Formats: sequence, structure tokens, C-alpha cells
Amino acid sequence: MTTHGDPATQSGAPAVAARAGSPDDAEDPPATTGDDSLPAALGALRAAIGAARFPLALPSADPARRTGAGLTDQLDDYLLPRLGRLDAPLLVVVGGSTGAGKSTLVNSLVQARVSAAGVLRPTTRSPVLVCSPADSSWFRQGELLPGLTRTTQPSEDPRTLQLVTAPALAPGLAFLDAPDIDSVVDANRALAGQLLAAADLWLFVTTAARYADAVPWELLRSARARGAVIAMVLDRVPPEAGDEIAAHLSEMLAEQGLAQAPLFVLPETWVDGQGLLPARATAPLADWFARLAADADARAAVVRQTLDGALAALHPAIEGLADAADEQTAAADALDERVRAAYRGAHRTVEEGLRDGRLLRGEVLARWQEFVGTGEFFRTLEARIGRLRDRLVAAVTGRPRPAAELRSAIESQLVTLLRGVAAEAAEHAYTGWKAHPAGAALLEPGLAHAGEDLPERAERLVRDWQRGVLELVRVEGGDKRFVARTAAYAVNATGLAVMIAVFASTAFIPTGLEVATGAGTTVAAQTVLQAIFGDQAVRTLAAKARADLLDRVRTLLDEEAARYLARTQAARPDPETTDALRVAADRVENARHRSGLSAAPRRTAPGEREE
Repeated sequence: MTTHGDPATQSGAPAVAARAGSPDDAEDPPATTGDDSLPAALGALRAAIGAARFPLALPSADPARRTGAGLTDQLDDYLLPRLGRLDAPLLVVVGGSTGAGKSTLVNSLVQARVSAAGVLRPTTRSPVLVCSPADSSWFRQGELLPGLTRTTQPSEDPRTLQLVTAPALAPGLAFLDAPDIDSVVDANRALAGQLLAAADLWLFVTTAARYADAVPWELLRSARARGAVIAMVLDRVPPEAGDEIAAHLSEMLAEQGLAQAPLFVLPETWVDGQGLLPARATAPLADWFARLAADADARAAVVRQTLDGALAALHPAIEGLADAADEQTAAADALDERVRAAYRGAHRTVEEGLRDGRLLRGEVLARWQEFVGTGEFFRTLEARIGRLRDRLVAAVTGRPRPAAELRSAIESQLVTLLRGVAAEAAEHAYTGWKAHPAGAALLEPGLAHAGEDLPERAERLVRDWQRGVLELVRVEGGDKRFVARTAAYAVNATGLAVMIAVFASTAFIPTGLEVATGAGTTVAAQTVLQAIFGDQAVRTLAAKARADLLDRVRTLLDEEAARYLARTQAARPDPETTDALRVAADRVENARHRSGLSAAPRRTAPGEREE
């Protein structure tokens, strides 16, 4: 029995004539030609979807990937092929829950056992498409559902499409028996959803025992959102409860905005020796399809309504993809900022270490006091003999010169500081990422520590900096007579004094903290350096050396941070890709309106009443 009107009354299907025939007789699609055409816009959209990536482990990532894959399938399986052939036969995809009787119903409608039916589940392992012999050329070509391999024999492979012809089926109409929407086989469930998205009309089959199940209603809501044309079959209804169950299902349809979907009730009955339902049981549904097959205008209205609904649903779906891509970018930015904050903190620690006198403690202080206290600093500035004497003493005693010990102590102190701040920054960055769902998925244990070669790189940094300080002294003192008089060893001694000055924020004018740490001993050398370079020059030398050291430290820490940043960079969506999604969606929407698909008035199918 039929309790509702026809599919052509849903969502504004226009009254445009279509005819069933050979592919050579196909009418032109409604879209314009050229770059502004609807097919061209859809092609650009498909490319934009294909370029979108969602690699970061965010809650929106998996849904976005599924949405993108579903949209790509729908573009390939339905929208692009259907736009190219609007007068192809109307494709009715028969979907429903496990054991709802889909295959038996299809067999009964075409009056032949074309799709396997039985008690084993799942029965339909690969989809079966049944059409009139006159229409077989449409489906053999593979434009529709191009990802499925065509076969004429039953198959266990869900990626095949079995093509069957039924002489009793009128031209202009084809049925596709899809796998169960709630199949225990994941591939079958996924394929069922893909096939439903390629339907001109959904024939949804449920039973009196399962019509309230959640899975079918989730798909029905999805179909309504896409403007798809839907008809419902309530199967295996006990005669005594038919009116009550049908009324309840009608209420549920109305609540979901599907009041216009035709509802056909099939009583609980027997099947004949061929596994077909009695003709009287399927007569209302068979008659309805017969009238639809005979009315080209009604078929065209259904096709255009579903086509326009699917096109209209693209824009919000693409906007959701773009939002998910924006979330990926925002997450990558947040992860990058956690890393940069950790290494900025490390750099600040080094800066503070150069200002607060902490580096003048311990070994550096002892060696500096020895260097100055023994008079070596002054002797090396006065005459070449000082250096020669120190070489002789070092050769006899085996003890390094005080200058070499001081330089080694400075290197050791700086390297220790750099290793400490790099380790602390790595730990902070690791902790920051571990607290973020996207960051946790990118981590590996080695990132919790500084790079394995950091000690070597830190030592190289300090040695290069020390050489840079000596070169700075040479350049700044190039017009001073003492450089020519005392040569390299004077430069070395002065360079060591400048290095010590870098560790004292006041450049030889000790604050209380620096006095407490022993930095006041540097005053002994201040007079000599000022005499050579001048007071401002001393400050300038120390400032330049400090800036050079901090620049080198920043480079070192940037290299450490890059271990993290390279991971987000590899996962970061291209902003142009995100923009391309939105631009392509707008282009499709504009082309859709120009095509006229949504502009035609609604109409009813033959023999049905206006709602």
C-alpha cells in the first residue's frame, strides 16, 4: 500500500524531459561549457579535495578524511557521470539492514532470480545491478561507479559490479542491490554507503521488527541533508499490526523531515519456488515503478532533484573540510609555539647567565684570578719574552700556561651551560607536545633529550666564538700601536679579558653580585684595557662579543628546535590548499545556480497526488 506521494515532490525537482535510449542519443548536460561549466567546477573541486591532508591526530581528522573520501567517491561515481548523461536510466539503489529482504524484493520486482537471497548473512557480497536489455550499454561502459569492475557472474569480491539484464524490467529504470548498511563486513558497509551516494533514488527496505534501528535512520538523515529522493519499503509486516506499524513509521519519517517519502507496506507472506514474493504483495510498489519508468519527465525530475540536492550539499561539506584543515594549521601553530617557547626560555637563560655573573664562578674565576694575579696578563701585553718564558715553563713542568687554562675553563663553563639549557628545553618541548593530542602522536623518545651530537656542536660553537673574539680584538685594535708591537700573544691576552668582560654585565665595573662572585678581580685589568682601547671601546668590544655569542647560541638552539618543527612542517596543511577548497566550493555553487538544476518547479509522478 502507498501512504505518501511520489519522489518528484521532494526538494524542488524541475520538470525537464529525459529519454532512455542508447548513449549516442544522450542529451547535453544543463551546465555551460568552458571554465565556468559545472563539470569543470566539479573537477577543480575534486582536485582540491584530493590535495587536502589531515595528518595531525585531532578529533576532526578522521571524520574529515572519511568525508573527503566520500565526496571523492560521489564525484567519481555519480555527479560527474550523471552530469554528462542526464538521460541515462534512472538508478534505484536498494539499501537496508541485514536480513531486510532486499534481494528478494529486487528479484520480485524484476520477476527473475537475479540476486542471491538466503538465510546466510551477508547474502549480497558484491553489488548486483539489474537493468533492461535495452539499457545494458549504459552500465557496461563504466562511467557510473567507475571504481567497480564489471562482471556478468556472481562474485565474492565487493569491488565488482555484477551486471544482469531482466526482460521484464522496462527501459529507463535500473535496480542496484547493495550490501547491507549494517553488515558485519567493514568493506560491505563502506560499499553500501558509497552505492547509496551514487543513487538517483534510494529504495530503503526495513522490516516491522527493525524499522526503528539507529543505523538506517542515520543514513536517512544523511540522504535528506543531501536532498536525495527516497522511497521506503516496510517489509514483513504482520497483517494484524500493519496499520499501527505503518502509522508509527510515518510519524518517524515526518519527524525527520521525510514526510514526502513514499511508504510501501509489504505484508508478511510466503515466497514461491523461484524465491519471489506474490505479485499481489508487491503490486503497489511495482506499479509505482512502472509509472515512473514510463514517464520520462518524472524520471528527469527525480534525477535533477537528487543531482541538485547532492550539489547543494557539497558547499557545507567542503566548508567542514576547510574548517578541519584550519584546525590542523592551528594545531601545528600551537605545537610550534610550545617548542619555540621552550627554546626561547633556553636562550633567555643563557642571556641571564651572561648578565648575572654566574659564569664567573668556580673554575673560570679561579683561572682568571691566576691569570691576572701571576702578572701574565700584563707581561703578555708588555713583551714577547713573557710568552717565551711561559712556553719554557710549560715544557719543563708539563703544566699548561694560565692563559690556556683560562680559555679552557671558559669553554667548559659555556659548554656546560649550553648542554644544560638544551636538555631543559627539550624536556619542556616534549612535555608540551605530550599534553597535546596532536603532539603526542608525533613524539618519539629521542626528542625528550637534546640531540646526540649537541655536546660536539656546543664545543665547536664556543671555540668558534673564542676565535671570533680574537678576530674582533684584531679588527678593533687595528689602528693601535700595541697590536703591531706585541703581536698575536697580546691579542690573545686581550681577547681573554674581553671574554671575561662578556660574563660581567657592567664590563669590568662590578656590581654587588659580581663582587660577591669574585668578578671584582677583573678591575685589575680594566685600567690596561682602557689605556689601550679607551673606556667606550672596552664596552663596545664586550657588547659585540656578547651579541656574537648569543647569535651563535640562538642558531644552536634553533637547530635543536628544528627536530620538533620539522615534524609539524611535514604535517602542516598548505594554506593555499585550504583556500582552494573554499574557492572551489564557491565555484561549484555558482555553476550550480547557473545550470538551472534548482530553478525548475516541482511536479508529481504519474498517478500520484500533490502533497
